[in-house]
Amino acid sequence: MGGGFLALLRGDVQAERAIPKRGFTAQLTTVVAGVLSFLAVFVLALSLSASRIAKDWASDLGGATTVQLPADRADDIESVLQLLRNTPGVTEARALTADEEQALLAPWLGANMPVDLLPVPKLIDVTTDETFDAAAVAGQLAVVGATLNDHDGWREPLAEVASRLRTLGWATVALITLALLGLVTLAARLSLTSNTQTIGVLRLVGATDTYIAHAFMRRLMLRAATGAAIGTVIGFLVMRRIATIDSAPEFNVAMPFDGWQALWLVLIPVLSGGAALLATQFAAHRTLREIP
Repeated sequence: MGGGFLALLRGDVQAERAIPKRGFTAQLTTVVAGVLSFLAVFVLALSLSASRIAKDWASDLGGATTVQLPADRADDIESVLQLLRNTPGVTEARALTADEEQALLAPWLGANMPVDLLPVPKLIDVTTDETFDAAAVAGQLAVVGATLNDHDGWREPLAEVASRLRTLGWATVALITLALLGLVTLAARLSLTSNTQTIGVLRLVGATDTYIAHAFMRRLMLRAATGAAIGTVIGFLVMRRIATIDSAPEFNVAMPFDGWQALWLVLIPVLSGGAALLATQFAAHRTLREIP
């Protein structure tokens, strides 16, 4: 099988000359393979970037805990801080300054709102490790009217979103691959049926259906791989351009294809050519049996 595949890649000069090189189906295969590969790059890039952002947000929330003390209990903040610092699993506890609280409220109240004149609860930023028992500490804080928020309600959905985005990305790529298979199958059938006379002549001089099929298979495989390579390069350049656009730091789309992830880009034209080869093989052998 390996030798046959290498022979298919090398091609046959006589077979290539016998089959017309121009045709609507060949150009269509190249164009559509390029478009579908561009979409595959775009979908993978967006899903990987969105997944990374969700994971980063979930990671930032992990180990971060906030304690809220009502404004009328602000005098108890030192005792609450002492309680937290003596609690197992707490690595750091500090009260937010007035400037930090004002920065948190600025999007809603405006940057010039005098926060010190409002009954704003005091916030304590707590850093914890894996030994922290949130339920036990929440019970102790409730005695002084303080509440604890360990952000589990936000972290778990974000982790789930990251997983679903990756799944959605690969599912979309699978659908794009199926679309390419369908297109190449149709293109192969059209190309074969439009060259019925040429196929008849080749049969008269002793060419087997396998020999004829290989000529069509190689041509459409190379067309699909070439189009996919062009679409992949364009998609990569577009994503690189998008990544350089300035935006809010938390929404920046970093290049997802760095390091080992760049291998996915190399695989796109290879897989496109392989898919085209399989689709053409199926269509060629089936169609040649139908041609008298």
